[in-house]
Amino acid sequence: MSTRKFVQIAMLTSLGIALHMLEAYIPNPLIVFAPGAKLGLANIIALVTLVLFGLKYALLVNILRCIIGGLIVGSVMSMMYSISGAIISTILMWATYKHLSKYFSLIGVSLLGAIGHNIAQLFVASLLVSNMHLFIYLPIMMLVSIFTGSFIGFTAIHVLRRLNTATQR
Repeated sequence: MSTRKFVQIAMLTSLGIALHMLEAYIPNPLIVFAPGAKLGLANIIALVTLVLFGLKYALLVNILRCIIGGLIVGSVMSMMYSISGAIISTILMWATYKHLSKYFSLIGVSLLGAIGHNIAQLFVASLLVSNMHLFIYLPIMMLVSIFTGSFIGFTAIHVLRRLNTATQR
């Protein structure tokens, strides 16, 4: 890996950690309707990394972000949920972006990532408490994913446009 690429990946990881930490301090306005729901701001960085550098680096940035962010503002349990969701959503977003990009915009890619993230987290939670009935919460999480995934995809499109404009100067 070149020094330039290493620095770019380190910067993306740092941005992901910063957004992960920032989000930990944002109150959840949906606490009654969807406890535990988050915007997923760090997923902007995951999607940007996926587009710019591919699956391997997107996974690296996401996993490092989950571990470091979890150590700073979370717990081992939250890290397990975060990592499982990050891995599944990144792989799902990559597969969609790589093979179905003529059918899906980055907003659609992000939506599928949000859905995959929620399914992975519910699966891990169900295994930990030995109760698959937790999946009854999935429709609520899917509804929230429509809004969060769209926001993240829309924002990633604008970040990528800005980066493209900045590199052309």
